Amino acid sequence: MPVPKVICETERLLIRPFNQHDIESLFLMNSNQEMLTYIPTKPFTELKQAQTLFDDVICADYRKHGFGRWAVHHKADNKVIGFCGPKYIPEFDKVEIGYRYFPEYWRKGIGFEAADAVLATCKPLHNLDEIIALILHGNEGSEAVARKVGMSILKQAEYFEHKVHVYHKNL
Repeated sequence: MPVPKVICETERLLIRPFNQHDIESLFLMNSNQEMLTYIPTKPFTELKQAQTLFDDVICADYRKHGFGRWAVHHKADNKVIGFCGPKYIPEFDKVEIGYRYFPEYWRKGIGFEAADAVLATCKPLHNLDEIIALILHGNEGSEAVARKVGMSILKQAEYFEHKVHVYHKNL
């Protein structure tokens, strides 16, 4: 099944699959220490790491599942400002919604706007009946987005040796 050019659109955002032109944005998202505060990974130091992420993870998810992390393109600024999208997490045997944005877009309602739009597509486009969010303890911003889109804490767990709250929503 071919991946559509745009997954969904809101007043301010286009949510679409990442493409080859987004490698620099992927690098910046994964090298910005502030963005990685609650992400259990080391910052990227080379552009080729973003290319590998795109080829071996993002595109692989698109091919295998028909979905994955999607680029969030800010219409007014005409640039990718983060990502939001579903990803299958084998350790939980569930699909997770994940989201991350550049700090200058925090506290502007972008996280909710994107997550709400993405969740609205998960059942009709991908026949998903439920979704989780894995949020590291202390990440109050991501927890607020999860609650605002109607998710509630299901349990606490460990993921990559970090304590996480597992949020859940039936779609």
